[in-house]
Amino acid sequence: MAREVSDADFDAQVLSAARPVLVDFWAPWCGPCRMVAPVVEAVAQEFAGSLDVVKVNVDESPRTAMDYGVMSIPTLGFFRDGRLAQRVVGYLPQDALRRKVQEFLSEEVAAR
Repeated sequence: MAREVSDADFDAQVLSAARPVLVDFWAPWCGPCRMVAPVVEAVAQEFAGSLDVVKVNVDESPRTAMDYGVMSIPTLGFFRDGRLAQRVVGYLPQDALRRKVQEFLSEEVAAR
């Protein structure tokens, strides 16, 4: 299950993570964010053990959103080794997000 992180613990939970991390930048008032939330949860369950999944509420953690240039939500950020490696802006259906995650994890294996 995706867990909430904030400005206070983003570095420890995402940038210092041992595994790759998918970050869902969202806000409770955002319709497309509510649409993608169950998709993100399904992917979190499917890839548990090989990918950490976290959520950042941009209203509550504006510094982190600003640090990563999040201008539209939802934005999904793929982090590896403390750096933003990829970004997807907007809603993705579950199959499309699953493919993105698989590609990202394949690149992770190839990089090692």
